[in-house]
Amino acid sequence: MTPNFTPEEIAFRMEVRAFMEASVPPSIRRKMLLGQRWTRDDMVTWQRILDAKGWGAPGWPVEWGGTGWSGVQLYIFREELNRARGIDQLNQNINLAGPVVIAFGTDEQKAHFLPRIRSMEYWFCQGFSEPQAGSDLARLATAAVRDGDHYVINGTKMWTSLAHKANWMFALVRTDNSGKRQEGISYLFIDMKSPGITVRPIITLDGDHHTNQVFFDNVRVPVKNLIGEEGKGWNYAKYALGNERAGGARVGLAQGRISRAKQLAKDIIVDGQPMSENPRFRERVADLEVQVKALEITAMRVLTGMRSCKDHGQDPKASVLKLRGSELFVATTELLFQVAGPHAIPDQHDFMTAKSDEVIGPEWAACTAPNFYMTPERTIAGGSNEIQHNVIAKRVLGL
Repeated sequence: MTPNFTPEEIAFRMEVRAFMEASVPPSIRRKMLLGQRWTRDDMVTWQRILDAKGWGAPGWPVEWGGTGWSGVQLYIFREELNRARGIDQLNQNINLAGPVVIAFGTDEQKAHFLPRIRSMEYWFCQGFSEPQAGSDLARLATAAVRDGDHYVINGTKMWTSLAHKANWMFALVRTDNSGKRQEGISYLFIDMKSPGITVRPIITLDGDHHTNQVFFDNVRVPVKNLIGEEGKGWNYAKYALGNERAGGARVGLAQGRISRAKQLAKDIIVDGQPMSENPRFRERVADLEVQVKALEITAMRVLTGMRSCKDHGQDPKASVLKLRGSELFVATTELLFQVAGPHAIPDQHDFMTAKSDEVIGPEWAACTAPNFYMTPERTIAGGSNEIQHNVIAKRVLGL
């Protein structure tokens, strides 16, 4: 089944496609094609290209630099961005920090933070999980004690993606222990340059530095950096994660990986014939294409529904997008890994940053193994898939 786009939506797709093809820097396009890691400068450069076009925050209201696009247009934009091998916009800025400020922040906070979030002058990381509070965030213990015009923060955050690149954090902190656990949590913006913050790297299975543990030792944060009301942080976090999950489908990325695997398989000879002619390979590709198409239809329905929502509620079907999107991310990454075969075994050079002087096999194959090693992270970040099953069962199916 193919979605029936209107003539206006088709024209919009062509506009976005032309811009992406002309504007994605060749160095970024090549890194994304080969599965290599982008740098901080790459992200900032690309975000500012989009922002100069007026597309820096496509899901935001127009008055705060957004586009006013429909859910279908937003879907098309993301699909074409992935098709053109651009970098996905920084989730922590565009889908998490920004929307929470828009929905719950003061006018002063909106005027200060939103332009800087959009331009990447402020690079946010997410301070939710802790060593004893992962998917069960209500157990978090990082304390924020009011002291005049400041909160004093003590505690630690775990698995903080890109904290080593970020200069700001949005964090859940405990401001009250007297009632229900969820009612004592507040939502703070924290300047990562504040005295008392220590960022410790966590090196993941792919040998790279994505995530960190962050320690707070008597860190003073101005009360004016409290977003919304004290004790309402749990609600704001649910709102933020709803935005994250709605963008979790990443249909364009999955489609692009399947298409690339089919093309690359033509040049891989197995048992005397191209892998692309192998019946089992063709069956696997067809199965994935059907699954991605089903996810595409669901994504368009959810995004359209969320754009028309008048309050701050989130469509629980966004959990379906996060669940299936992460599963298909793993599956399509594995498909490329399988096409690479023994060529996926990395050498001892810095293959993830294109500094290798000696590449064994096709250049594109070098990153397939480490990228595959990192795929389980997709089923955990933003709320584990086990949690998404519970949300779907309760709020979508009514079980």
